Amino acid sequence: MSLVGNQTRKSYSFKSAGLKEEDQEEVIPKAQKLPIGIATPIQLSRDAGGLLIMHKDIDKQLSDNLRNLLLTNHGERLGFYDFGANLRPLVFDLGTDTADSEAIRRIKSTTNKYMPFISLEGFQVFVDRHDNKDVAKVGIQITYRIPRLDTALRTLELMLYMGG
Repeated sequence: MSLVGNQTRKSYSFKSAGLKEEDQEEVIPKAQKLPIGIATPIQLSRDAGGLLIMHKDIDKQLSDNLRNLLLTNHGERLGFYDFGANLRPLVFDLGTDTADSEAIRRIKSTTNKYMPFISLEGFQVFVDRHDNKDVAKVGIQITYRIPRLDTALRTLELMLYMGG
């Protein structure tokens, strides 16, 4: 405190002012989840978070990766000829014991090679006969777990199409 003429002045430093609790939230932004990977099929993002819609949860990203792995056929991934489950050649025969066991073998083989942290649990085939004259529409349902992530049983359903 200093006396200048008839005035008494007090000096303060802004460093000692501090913040009110309600003002502190505005200063410190809430933690945001960072993007892990691009969501497929690729779509443009409508918010300012980035150009494309991104996955921010590891379980959604892994499910997306597994779906892409199983829907990929051999020769479709540049540099990795054997990448994918190569299920397209089996579409017309799925539902028979021979084709189902071959599909299970292919899915297990590619998952063990490219996503060994996934534990496959169940496999189910269903045929969509609605409006199905010229196109083979066969669905597969796979149940799986990701033991290192949690113990939840997850389900992935895929539709396979083949023109006839």
